[in-house]
Order: sequence, then C-alpha cells, then structure tokens
Amino acid sequence: MHDYLVRIDVALPPTLPDDELQALIDAERVRGRELRGAGTIQRIWRLPGGLRNVAIWRAPDATALHEALTSLPTYKYATIAVDALAVHPLEADDA
Repeated sequence: MHDYLVRIDVALPPTLPDDELQALIDAERVRGRELRGAGTIQRIWRLPGGLRNVAIWRAPDATALHEALTSLPTYKYATIAVDALAVHPLEADDA
C-alpha cells in the first residue's frame, strides 16, 4: 500500500438548485464515510473558508487511488492535487 497527500478544492456551480446541492453534499458524505471505513482515507482535515480539504489517502497504486477519487460525487467540480509520500529517513527506523 502507498500513502498519498491529497488536496481537494470543490467549486460547485452557483446555479445548482438547492435540492440538487443538498443531494450532492449528502452523497459526498456517504461516499466519504465509505472510503474512510475502507481505510482509503486515513486522515482528513477541513480547510476553513470553502469546500476544501487535505487528507492522507492509502491505495495499492495510483490507478486505485484515481478510481477512488473519481468515485466522489463532487469529482467533476473538484480540483485535486496528489503527492505520493515516501518514508523519510528520520522515520525509516520506526517502520
């Protein structure tokens, strides 16, 4: 398994009707909990001031990570930045 630092910024269209907006937010929360429960999302933090978060995701490879990210209901409205993480020499002895 590999760890990735993932930053997601969501920009929902201002013309999205309220009922569609609420359904999208609800679906995103459900999918996020599924990914968290499966261990794909290891840790997640909200970044105040918008629909933004930064998280540690875990996946067997980049393809699996991509599949998980594209499964998010808000994916088409998201800008996503991914950095693969490697063990730092200061922690290598702890691994």
